[in-house]
Amino acid sequence: MTAIIDYDAGNIASVEKALHYLGDEAVLTSDPEDLRTADRIILPGVGAFGDAMERLKSRGLVESIREACGRGVPFLGICLGLQLMFDESEESPGAAGLGLLPGKIVRFPDSADRKVPHMGWNSLQVKPGARLFAGLPENPYVYFVHSYYLKAQDPSCVAATAEYGLTFDASVERGNLFGCQFHPEKSSVTGLAILKNFLAVRR
Repeated sequence: MTAIIDYDAGNIASVEKALHYLGDEAVLTSDPEDLRTADRIILPGVGAFGDAMERLKSRGLVESIREACGRGVPFLGICLGLQLMFDESEESPGAAGLGLLPGKIVRFPDSADRKVPHMGWNSLQVKPGARLFAGLPENPYVYFVHSYYLKAQDPSCVAATAEYGLTFDASVERGNLFGCQFHPEKSSVTGLAILKNFLAVRR
């Protein structure tokens, strides 16, 4: 069973729909007990970093997420979910993230030739051996909607980058931890292949 964490962060039902299309037994849940029995966990979402962390805390989900990840349960953060995997964000000064991986989230700088938020299709530069992208073309196109981006502290966890006036970290992998700044559930056949690769991850 895949547990999709429901914490009123938006864009959650579309992830559930994509997983059901792939034949997965996915459930939306805000119950910490479900995370203790899940085969996989997905943290999707759109919204503000600090507000999202407060909602996770109020539901008792923060420690359950950390405990499950520590046990090796495959975990995927999508969009805001990827950002929450890290330490902090310029969007919400003083708010601590989940701290699953080291790094911070920063805002795209204002520029005359770059609209913020970054919205639309972009190609990825995928690192060799990245498991989420197995079997995909060299530079797959995926769909983004975000104003903030990841600066990973450890480049070795970065699985893919993208260009939007600057190079930013678009996907991460380390052990059982995975993250996508883009939306695989909105990225057509490519996104479904990425989700299918995640579903194939075993402890």
